[in-house]
Amino acid sequence: MNENSSSLTFKSKTHFEILDGLRGIAALGVVVFHFIEMYTPHPKDLIAHAYLAVDFFFCLSGFVVAYAYDDRLPQMGLKTFFKQRLIRLHPLVVLGTVLGVLGFIFDPFGNQWEAYSGWKMVLLFFASVLMIPYPIIGERAFNNFGLNAPAWTLFWEYVANIVYALVLQRLKRVWLLLLAVLAAIGIFYVANSAGNISGGWSKDNFWHGGARVAFSFLAGMCIFRYQMIIKNRLGFPLLALLLALAFFVPYNDNWNWLSEPLIIILYFPFLVALGAGATLNPVQQGICRFSGQISYPLYITHYFILWSFGNYYGQVQPNAQTLAWVIPSLIAMQLTIAYLAMKFYDLPIRKWLSPKR
Repeated sequence: MNENSSSLTFKSKTHFEILDGLRGIAALGVVVFHFIEMYTPHPKDLIAHAYLAVDFFFCLSGFVVAYAYDDRLPQMGLKTFFKQRLIRLHPLVVLGTVLGVLGFIFDPFGNQWEAYSGWKMVLLFFASVLMIPYPIIGERAFNNFGLNAPAWTLFWEYVANIVYALVLQRLKRVWLLLLAVLAAIGIFYVANSAGNISGGWSKDNFWHGGARVAFSFLAGMCIFRYQMIIKNRLGFPLLALLLALAFFVPYNDNWNWLSEPLIIILYFPFLVALGAGATLNPVQQGICRFSGQISYPLYITHYFILWSFGNYYGQVQPNAQTLAWVIPSLIAMQLTIAYLAMKFYDLPIRKWLSPKR
């Protein structure tokens, strides 16, 4: 997510605000996809490939982490690097878990939590807070993080950051490129064996998440190391449209083995290169800044409402006319919660935890 250095020792760097804006579009796409997925079979989903936004997140992360830390990690040291990453990422992991517990227990349309009361609930909570996969909730498809399903991407984000600090930052760019090529082969393998690249979230597809983060994070690093930044005047609206187009690619069992890897391996890195080289006018700048700030809170806190909606749909079986106002209302509610989480929790806590300027 956003890199906001708070150290006196290291000079702050230019912010790629269009990339922040695109991150917000990707987060919103994931939220809409998950709501639609609750009542529409996946292949028929209107935005059937919005789950690939996760791979776009990983590519962004590789680019931004390399840009922010490649030249200063040796002087900064591992301790400061990991501290900054924890401050940036973990407060919202904790909040997402707390909301997940409350949503699980007080869901007006479900009582699944009763089967996991006592020590199971305690273990679920601490496993989620400590980022330890614990897929025991069968009613939630054995998500690796049953209280807050999106945390699986944060698990792999942490893995990528650790590998970056210990190994990748030290490698010459030719080795990064070679590793990215090998990881791309892994993407094709996953697509061919599983039929799609939507895994990583469940105990049955756990290692698919490793394949996804491996390629996309390395691709983002290569974009920075090789300076594959494409100067352009497309602006945020057109780039946002280009990103959204990937989400609307139809789901096809016969072609997913090819279409999804091509989106991940070619299209998303191309969009990151375009976003890093695009220019902004003042109006778009404010929109992109807000979009970037709310993207992570929106992504990491949306599932507790989503599960309740799934139970509501299963019990009530509302018609299309009812869903036409229920889903937008719930998404608006989730955006409000994300804004409040950003303004009154995430930003103040990160400011408090960061070293004084």
